[in-house]
Amino acid sequence: MLFSFTAYFESKVLAKRRYISREMCIRVVQQPVHVERQTDDERVGFWAPVPELGGRVLCVVTLADQRTIHDAFPDRRFRP
Repeated sequence: MLFSFTAYFESKVLAKRRYISREMCIRVVQQPVHVERQTDDERVGFWAPVPELGGRVLCVVTLADQRTIHDAFPDRRFRP
């Protein structure tokens, strides 16, 4: 599956959170432990632990197509 990234992800997320990589985000979307559609149905959240972040859970938000990555952040509040 091919993934793309929004301009917001490229210019804001990667610049602000330099410890996050495109590859990490793709892995989370491909192998999530939890998936949740947002109430507006325009975005989908994927959660998974990431070894490079010490096992912390990364939340990756895609557009509705589930292939365009829009945002990513460590989610300290996530509980499986």
